[in-house]
Amino acid sequence: MTEIAHRWPLAGQDGLRDQLLEAYADAGRGYHGLRHLAEVLERLDELALAGATFDREPVLVAAWFHDAVHAGAADDEELSAQWAERALPDTVDVAEVARLVRMTAAHRPAAEDANGGALSDADLAILAAPSERYQEYVATVRSEYAHVPDEDFAAGRAAVLADLLAKTTLFHTAAARERWEEAARANVAAELARLRPPSASGGAGRPGAAR
Repeated sequence: MTEIAHRWPLAGQDGLRDQLLEAYADAGRGYHGLRHLAEVLERLDELALAGATFDREPVLVAAWFHDAVHAGAADDEELSAQWAERALPDTVDVAEVARLVRMTAAHRPAAEDANGGALSDADLAILAAPSERYQEYVATVRSEYAHVPDEDFAAGRAAVLADLLAKTTLFHTAAARERWEEAARANVAAELARLRPPSASGGAGRPGAAR
């Protein structure tokens, strides 16, 4: 956990940082753990260096909170946003942080939403990962839904992937589209073809949510 503790953006709030690190380090998590948090923060840095403009503090704080609660349930983002609303000091734009966390439930920020576009892109950047990392991502997502039968998981996962592919673009910043769009669409389309679910619905909660 100490490897990413220095990325916490709020001075004087180390206790809150440590609570979040403990949540991400929960042994029951597969994909949505500390590595995912670190990768999202790294991708935000990459986007900023590539010229993407966003309000750094609220976006970084929202990145820390976006999977603060993760039980594989439909209200994970809502509960994460509520935690942010309760815990953050008023020196932070709490409303914006909570809005951004809620946005990650669907990854559909408005065209003019620079903050939402940056966070959504960083969160979904895993979709453009090289083959070995992408397969590891898929496996760790599946591990989080080990209690869900294979057929139900495949149907739920396929629905999530099809929903992503239905977006005009997976990514919302020019920098992300240039870097990741082509590879991400290829990865998602290939995984969807492998699943070949019997139906486009099913599963418990939102199995396989690619967040």
